[in-house]
Amino acid sequence: MAGVLDRMELKESANLRQWQTSTHEGDAFYEEVQALVPKDDRQRSLKAEALSILLEIRQTRWLMYEQESTSLSVPMLIILISWLTALFMSFGLFAPVNGTVATSLLISALSVSCAILLILEMYSPYHGLIRLSGEPLRAALAQMGN
Repeated sequence: MAGVLDRMELKESANLRQWQTSTHEGDAFYEEVQALVPKDDRQRSLKAEALSILLEIRQTRWLMYEQESTSLSVPMLIILISWLTALFMSFGLFAPVNGTVATSLLISALSVSCAILLILEMYSPYHGLIRLSGEPLRAALAQMGN
């Protein structure tokens, strides 16, 4: 499990071969759980719950892989920035020329730029300027003894 955390926290994007290797390991584990023979109703319900959790994990992993390979399209980003530039230019065109107006337009443009940066950072939670930490997962693994 620590190896999976290490792969998630890599600076560069994980490639398809790493994901496929990890998926084969997950499939083998799923088959091992499926091969278990429950002896009573309690064990049957635990096996069913374990299988459903493994399916959810598989779906989440593939969703993470798909989100890693897809991002905001460059033409969309260019159109958005062009539209915002025209918008702020039109604000400045009709505003009187003084320091207050210039400062407020600068702060507004900066806040919109930061919002776009935050949205783009959300597309890659384990890479970039803002990252999710793996420490809570590592602490949970340490508690479980792995």
